[in-house]
Amino acid sequence: MPTMNWLKKEFSYGYQSGNILSIFPNKTRRKEERSIGGSYRRFFGKSFGKCVRPDSRVLELGPGYGSWSRAILSCIPQGELHTVDFQDVTQWLDPNQYNGRLRCFHAEDNSFNSVPDSHFDIFWSFGVLCHQNQEHLQEILSNALVKLKPGGIAIHQYADWQKLDQHGWHRRMGVPGDFQDKPDDEIWWPRNNQQIMAEICRSAGWVVKTIDLDCFERDSVVVLERPTVRSEAA
Repeated sequence: MPTMNWLKKEFSYGYQSGNILSIFPNKTRRKEERSIGGSYRRFFGKSFGKCVRPDSRVLELGPGYGSWSRAILSCIPQGELHTVDFQDVTQWLDPNQYNGRLRCFHAEDNSFNSVPDSHFDIFWSFGVLCHQNQEHLQEILSNALVKLKPGGIAIHQYADWQKLDQHGWHRRMGVPGDFQDKPDDEIWWPRNNQQIMAEICRSAGWVVKTIDLDCFERDSVVVLERPTVRSEAA
């Protein structure tokens, strides 16, 4: 762990987090929010809600059962959502219900070859990059960069071991304490922090706008921008 084969098999059941936009979370979402130390609903408004337009084109990595996908679709009545996942998510998300606004792609790797270049305004994931080692993070962020329009925004939750050291291990925030003594290839929550993440993002070609939105006690959320043509030329 976390090998590509493990990632393909582990979430075949369709991970779900309940209704993200509901004022009153169900049992599943309440448990997750207690573990992560923050509100999904408030986070979604502070992050996605700040940059979305009704006609935005959104690329989502790893939608699973589609909890975040449904929240995204509610914000883009004239837009598009393209999802990329190792699972066939159409068993949980039915594109026929969204009048052509939802397209779901079943991937075998991190190439993003199924989606067009320079097409998307927003690149989104939640509960995905926290399970990726640094090699996979580099690959995902590098390959996804060209899929966004220049100036497009990426928003990703990721594992932050500095926050875990400060808040998490003793509070049972969802990550086993014995992971502290194990190498990354034996755990499903590989080591990462804000400094490492910033270096990976910049190396992949992104501009780091915010390394952490500070919405959660346990994890961080990075906000990135694809450079404009002028910035790339400079």
